Amino acid sequence: MSTDSITLNEPLRERMRANLERFDWRACERSELRHAAVALTVVDADDGKHAAFILTRRSSKLRRHGGQWALPGGRVDDGETAEEAALRELSEEVGLHLGSDAVLGRLDDYETRSGFRITPFVIWSGITGSFEINPDEVAFALRVPLAEISNHPNPQLGHIEQSTKPVLSLNFETLGHEVYAPTAAVIYQTMEVAILGKDTRIDGFDQPVFAWG
Repeated sequence: MSTDSITLNEPLRERMRANLERFDWRACERSELRHAAVALTVVDADDGKHAAFILTRRSSKLRRHGGQWALPGGRVDDGETAEEAALRELSEEVGLHLGSDAVLGRLDDYETRSGFRITPFVIWSGITGSFEINPDEVAFALRVPLAEISNHPNPQLGHIEQSTKPVLSLNFETLGHEVYAPTAAVIYQTMEVAILGKDTRIDGFDQPVFAWG
């Protein structure tokens, strides 16, 4: 599939579902880490024809990672599954109320420097109206075309003194600047696995120091 322009249609949905179903995702076994879940949600781009995903800017009022770019998501509450948490957070943050039938599959857990294990889910919303933003959690939300993930010069790998692992980032024309791991790692793996059908892993990528807190 060409990634220069990705049309939002049923063949794309079924391709993504099939690629995710055959993917042998890896769960983190470190129980001491706090569990969180995020939703990479496929919607229509601003042109109404191409595929995009929802990216939010976290509210600056939040105690942790305020003002950073993120996918809708948050902590898994007691008594709920990671999938239920991802769908709940999607509803609470941007007002998309979807059921489990919208979940195409999941990706590898990602361990963060701030003490979380993040479980990502790829969710299909399709043609979607305006978002209902929760200002307590989200400053605003954007539709980022999926094709921008693979646009030159993505992905970008940086280096920090504190780690031997490269720091993954993605540069989106829609935003005008970079998005870093862990968010960038989940977005990148979505393209590699769900769109391109590869078995790319993300545990070899680190986060910038500003995201460690």
